[in-house]
Amino acid sequence: MSDAKTVAIVGAGPVGSLAALYFANEGWNVTLYDLRADPRLERTPGSTASTGKSINLALSHRGIEGLKGASTKLAGMITNNVVPVYGRMIHDKKGRQESQAYDVHGQHINAVDRGWLNWALLDEADERPNVALKFGHRLLQCDFDAKMVKFITKDGEVEVNVDLVVGADGAHSTVRNQLMKVARQRVDFEQKYIDTLWCEISIPSHVTEDGKKEYPLDPNHLHIWPRKTFMLMSLANIGDDKSFTGTLFMPQSNFDDITYPQDVLDFFRTYFPDVIPLIGEEYLVKQFFNNPKGSLVSIKCTPYHYLDRCVLIGDAAHAMVPFYGQGMNCGFEDVQQLFMHMKANNAVSSALEKYTLVRRQDLFAISDLAMANYVEMRSSVTSKMYLARKHTEEFLYKHFPGLGIRTLYNMVSFSSVPYHIALKRSIRQGKLFRGACFGIGLGVMGVAAYGVLRFKKVWHGWLWSS
Repeated sequence: MSDAKTVAIVGAGPVGSLAALYFANEGWNVTLYDLRADPRLERTPGSTASTGKSINLALSHRGIEGLKGASTKLAGMITNNVVPVYGRMIHDKKGRQESQAYDVHGQHINAVDRGWLNWALLDEADERPNVALKFGHRLLQCDFDAKMVKFITKDGEVEVNVDLVVGADGAHSTVRNQLMKVARQRVDFEQKYIDTLWCEISIPSHVTEDGKKEYPLDPNHLHIWPRKTFMLMSLANIGDDKSFTGTLFMPQSNFDDITYPQDVLDFFRTYFPDVIPLIGEEYLVKQFFNNPKGSLVSIKCTPYHYLDRCVLIGDAAHAMVPFYGQGMNCGFEDVQQLFMHMKANNAVSSALEKYTLVRRQDLFAISDLAMANYVEMRSSVTSKMYLARKHTEEFLYKHFPGLGIRTLYNMVSFSSVPYHIALKRSIRQGKLFRGACFGIGLGVMGVAAYGVLRFKKVWHGWLWSS
């Protein structure tokens, strides 16, 4: 890596900030750019939760391993400021709840505040002498062949010469757009919006008679209200607030049908009756109409690099819908995988080429899995066939681990099994499960048929002997 020592990382979110730490650890001179103001300016001393939008992230095995690759101390500090989530809590229309554990051995994912996590990573980057943070810089142009990037700030345009540009600037990445303009670079690009919008619905803390705040729901579960074509889900917030952040995912046509306050209340009374007492009618109506309705996009592209001049990571390479909770974890794993290849290859160009070649199949797989998991969460979690397969795979994993059978969720969230291999294994296990069910069904039918024939023989023998 001695031939490329200066790197411009565009995007100072969690993935870009983590990348800055990895490059700094390897001796690169790092500059981390972001078009926003420094997000740490909004924090209050000692706070473990951001004051803006509080949509939590789900930190799981891949993300934790990515953090450890930068700093085990940092990873430990972050995992000490999470809410452990051991499974899903399914709410039916009558308000009944059913817990579905994520793992038979008690493994859990972790709800972590998005803003606070970003602060922690930026603080760590700020302590490195070879990392410079520059906010209020909007990327205008990348001339990869000339090794130049141009930004605009409140004081005018700034040109910077760098050896490598890292695009960590999100789903609508400017770096990716610049990469697609390179004449010698053919970038395949696919963008898909799903017919579902999301709206944040906060559930306030429960205040006891003595004024103490308590969580209104079990904080150690992801709460889901599955309703076939739409759903509400909610995660506990970190800190003393003791509130939950819920998200309503629903087709736009359903949102359009709700135009008056009474419509909101009638809708929630029909589909989420146990939620109304937790929020209050007035606050519920206010949130439904005042909170923005966001769209959900899935983006695939390839390749993720250009020579030894540019590489894409995080949502810039693979924006995915949020239903597997893997967006950030996958982005952190991108950084870890990128540096695995950089350490194994002396030439940066070879490392970036290997990164694209190996990572592509995993990123396509997890994007597809995230899309499919929306159907599972809003509908399949109440299916008897889904639950039968889940319980069967968990039983075999617990009592016969040598078989190598694990649920797909376990492989994705609690291991480093490459996403595309996890998907292949799950498909194979599904075929085995359906085959076993078919065989059992045939066996039952055979026994039943034999019983009927035997009964007829005995019956006729008794009848004629009479």
